[in-house]
Amino acid sequence: MFQLSNTVNLPSISSNSTTPSRSSIGSGRRPGDGTEDNSADDEDSSCGSGNGDGGNSTRATTTTDSAKKAQALLEEQLNQLICRLAEQKYTTVTANMFDEEFLRLVPNLRILPPNANTVALQTIIRNRNSPREDFVFQADRLIRLVIEEGLNQLPSKLRTVTTPTGGTYQGVEFLKSNCGISIVRSGEAMEKALRDCCRSIRIGKILIQSDEETHQARVLYAKLPADISLRKVLLLYPIMSTGNTVVKAMKELKKNGVKEANIILINLFSTPSAIRALASRFKELTIQTTEVHPVAPLHFGQKYFGTD
Repeated sequence: MFQLSNTVNLPSISSNSTTPSRSSIGSGRRPGDGTEDNSADDEDSSCGSGNGDGGNSTRATTTTDSAKKAQALLEEQLNQLICRLAEQKYTTVTANMFDEEFLRLVPNLRILPPNANTVALQTIIRNRNSPREDFVFQADRLIRLVIEEGLNQLPSKLRTVTTPTGGTYQGVEFLKSNCGISIVRSGEAMEKALRDCCRSIRIGKILIQSDEETHQARVLYAKLPADISLRKVLLLYPIMSTGNTVVKAMKELKKNGVKEANIILINLFSTPSAIRALASRFKELTIQTTEVHPVAPLHFGQKYFGTD
């Protein structure tokens, strides 16, 4: 954990304590501006159960029950942590101070290892007085870092090549059939970095907006590769406040045949409630981010595109 200062001390979490009620952290603004809508979205609470038969039924049931209990315990502890964080007031934000807890409680969460370089980039993005030119330049650097880290989650295979000296080198190469999907508008800020890393990658778009009367998020536009169900998908969205926008995008991808396990969300900053919203609904989704904190830089989209 890379700490600049300590401002909040969290009590230890006991696995036997009662689960507090859920609370949402962070307030969203207009979707497409780098933040999200706060519209309610019914949580998928159903879980599948397998039916065993034959001599292995007892063993299979025991294994399944143990896995469910372990998952339930992690979810309970995650809820407790988020509720404790919601009770705090943050006049000072400490870089990456909650990473270790969330990495332990959310199995498919990946956080860019913090160091002086990444924290310096985060500092410029969070600084309201950063000139826009500096903001965009440093934001692009941080985006490139998280994109490169996200590529590590893609499947690869062994490859042997011949070196200039005539020897052999046993390395790897990525499998093809990957694509990027940006959630308009703020997700488009991440497209250039993805193309810089993968020159010929196909990139689709999803536009999600909140209805002014019902406040429900809905998909207004989606342009996806025709064979997206056969591809690994890098879903691009830099700032998550509630998680509702990404939830809608995930449902749109699944509706088009994409498997959860084939989706990697590339994100810069996320609130704890957004992580919970995604992790509770999409168990196989991989989330790659740089920081999880109750205070997210919600001005990102407006500052990046010069609409602030």
